[in-house]
Amino acid sequence: MTTKELSFSELKKLAKISSPEMPLLKVALLGDSATQFLATALKGAAVQSGWCLDLWEADFNQVERQILDGDSELYHFDPEYVIVFQSTHKLLQKYNTMDGDKRANLAQNRLDFVREIVQRIPTRVIYFNYPEMDDSVWGSYANKRNDSFLYQTRALNFGLMQMAAESPNLWIYDLSQLQAKWGRNMLFQASVYVNSDMLLSLEAIPRVAGGVIDIIAAQKAKFKKCLILDLDNTLWGGIIGDDGLENIQIGALGIGKAFTEFQYWIKKLQQRGIILAVCSKNNEETAKAPFEQHPDMVLRLSDIAVFVANWQNKADNIRQIQAILNIGFDSMVFLDDNPVERAVVRQELPEICVPELPEDPAEYLEYLYGLNLFEVASYDNADADRTRQYQTEALRVQTQHAFTNEADFLASLAMYSKVEALNGFNLPRIAQLSQRSNQFNLRTQRYTEQDLISLQRDSDTRIISFTLTDKFGDNGLVAVVVLKAQGKQAFIENWFMSCRVLKRGMEQFCLNVLVQEALDWGREALIGEFLPTPKNALVKDHYAQLGFVAEGSLWKLDLKTYSPAHVFITRR
Repeated sequence: MTTKELSFSELKKLAKISSPEMPLLKVALLGDSATQFLATALKGAAVQSGWCLDLWEADFNQVERQILDGDSELYHFDPEYVIVFQSTHKLLQKYNTMDGDKRANLAQNRLDFVREIVQRIPTRVIYFNYPEMDDSVWGSYANKRNDSFLYQTRALNFGLMQMAAESPNLWIYDLSQLQAKWGRNMLFQASVYVNSDMLLSLEAIPRVAGGVIDIIAAQKAKFKKCLILDLDNTLWGGIIGDDGLENIQIGALGIGKAFTEFQYWIKKLQQRGIILAVCSKNNEETAKAPFEQHPDMVLRLSDIAVFVANWQNKADNIRQIQAILNIGFDSMVFLDDNPVERAVVRQELPEICVPELPEDPAEYLEYLYGLNLFEVASYDNADADRTRQYQTEALRVQTQHAFTNEADFLASLAMYSKVEALNGFNLPRIAQLSQRSNQFNLRTQRYTEQDLISLQRDSDTRIISFTLTDKFGDNGLVAVVVLKAQGKQAFIENWFMSCRVLKRGMEQFCLNVLVQEALDWGREALIGEFLPTPKNALVKDHYAQLGFVAEGSLWKLDLKTYSPAHVFITRR
């Protein structure tokens, strides 16, 4: 895929598309100004991302009534996501009617209301923050007065960030940052506002709608996990094979500065958990030399999970990278300065995102900032170690090739797993794995940390997590099963697992544990269900392969007749 941004008219056409194959999202939209065009754009942007939006739009300026009335249309609709757009203009109108002393409490009053939104709405809330608008009453002195509108707007936005950090179900759509990037004149047109009470311009609405859908997509585990990089004239200026190590352009001088700052951005992505890979037409030894020897390189070989440099077709090399990482092509971004190479990859691997990099490397960063390619719904410390995990996986793949017998290879790994219930330490990782797992996800239930805490309080529910460690290193938490008691049976509400540990017997090990847990719980059978999605076909035969028997749309395993599977994983 490319990163072409659609116009409002293009999104309007997409909004009319509906397909039973597209998963449905129930979304509510509340605003204190006209939101009809935004609603249309949201539907179109959802279709562009592969969803059909069941959108309920509140009447004009009914935010407070819909939120505070527990019997309102909003609660009857029961949405998965609630989008709330309260504008700076309406906030200014409220500010203008206040007495001077009360103006200093404007931000706190609005924050109190947002907190009430989060407390009252049992699902996920996406709240727009407030683009700055200086009413120019105080000039620059507004920065010194806590009762100025500019001061209060900035305090409000900062307070929203703090609240979002503390509230698992609150996400902020950064409308203020959009204005900072593209300018107030793009975001807002006074004549349109006066005549229609619409605060977002037709130019801005597609960007806003796309940004909101990006937030939802990240929570639905549809986000980018891997950045694949070309080298010559992408990570540095010049051609390493022709110009030599000393003459490539990188560092603090001239155009080299652009490449250095570009590498710093990539380094931050890697530290955040984005997997880095190299795909270059080069001799491997020559391609690695700058990473190992150039003093101005920001990125080093230790930052790269998979390094592929040869003279083969880049699409084929990306297929090799994908096979090692075992993630979907739609989770990948490929950056290459050469338009021919970009076209080849787009043609052969249409699922991959291939941005149309500007010709001038000085423009790389500003262009990529605007694309917001790496939206994320959660983060924990395990993400920072992701590169090492995938480097280790590449080493496992290489080692496996030395064995002719799979059992011998598995035995050589010396694997063990720690099995635990939900606790304060594994809570963030379990929530994140539920968000990230697409291929090995039997029912594709997504859980926030608050969802998991609520499940844990239910005496009829058990949440079981599994780690996996071998002689090469610790894979961390790799699998989770949620069990629910149903009479004498235990229903597997969901079973999701990292695809990095497939073909090592982890599925059989998990089942051995589940059977024992269910027996200890006094159950006689395990009941499983597979709900197909466009991505989880990998596990459509999961229960059949584990010995479950089909009963209509469900799968049943009799615990009394189950014989534990032989695995090479020890429980610790």
